[in-house]
Amino acid sequence: MFVFGNLLIAVAKILDIIFTIYTWIIIAQAIISWVRPDPFNPIVRFLYSVTEPVLRPIRRYLPVSWGGFDFSPLLVLLAVFFLQEFLVKSLIQLGYRM
Repeated sequence: MFVFGNLLIAVAKILDIIFTIYTWIIIAQAIISWVRPDPFNPIVRFLYSVTEPVLRPIRRYLPVSWGGFDFSPLLVLLAVFFLQEFLVKSLIQLGYRM
C-alpha cells in the first residue's frame, strides 16, 4: 500500500509544479496585456492560447472588468492558489497516511 501512497505524493508534487507554472503564465499574460503586444509574436500567441480558454468563460459570465481593469486573471489566480492549498496538500497528506 505504501507504493500507492508514494504515487499520490508524486502526483501531488507534479500538480504543485504545474499550478506554479500556470500561475507565472497568468501573471505574464496580465503584464503583457498592459502594453500593446504584437499578436504575431510566438510568445504572446502561446500566452493567449494557454490562458484564454480559462479566462474567457470568467469574462463572459462575470462582469469582472471595472474601470478598464480586468479582474479575471485575479480570480483565476485565486482559484489556482486554492487548488494548491487544498488539493495538493490533501493528496500529500493522504499519501503519507497510506
